[in-house]
Amino acid sequence: MKRSLSRVHTIALNKPYGVLPCFTDPQGRPTLADYVAISGVYAAGRLDLDSEGLLLLTSDGTLAHHITDPQHKLPKVYLVQVERIPNNEALEQLRRGVVLNGRKTRPAEVWLLPDDPQLPDRSVPIRFRKNVPTAWLEITLREGLNRQVRRMTAAVGHPTLRLIRVAIGPIVLGALEPGQWRDLTSREIEQIYSTAPRR
Repeated sequence: MKRSLSRVHTIALNKPYGVLPCFTDPQGRPTLADYVAISGVYAAGRLDLDSEGLLLLTSDGTLAHHITDPQHKLPKVYLVQVERIPNNEALEQLRRGVVLNGRKTRPAEVWLLPDDPQLPDRSVPIRFRKNVPTAWLEITLREGLNRQVRRMTAAVGHPTLRLIRVAIGPIVLGALEPGQWRDLTSREIEQIYSTAPRR
């Protein structure tokens, strides 16, 4: 049963793997409607079917625009499992920006994590190849090109196997389990607006 919308509503959802970031799908695939029973909220930005993690949904069009407009350069943080272990050259390429369809991406913050992060198992395990090691990166972007993280890591020879967004500006995924959501506080919404863009 849908909850009636009596006020502006903004929530943080941990979108599971294999769920479309919309509320309807003519092909009958899983959507946000399977997890969020609130009328009038829409995803502020993308998180593809095969990606997981933090997705903000809001009924406030101004806030949605602020979150998605690249001029605000709201940082978005991802944990990314890639094939093989990137060397310093590959990491520097990602940090400086790579050319995707003739356009160079903005500089990114990229770190090779020393240990695998503690994450819930994915509903569909990643493909495993005994002779191909994997590594985890933390990547912070300030733009949102289509499938950008996957295209960037592929461009430097390290295809993405698993992708989890863990922060959007000041909002973090925290302890939300896949499929769980929570309301954002008015303070958190103020923090989104006050996050200063990086020059």
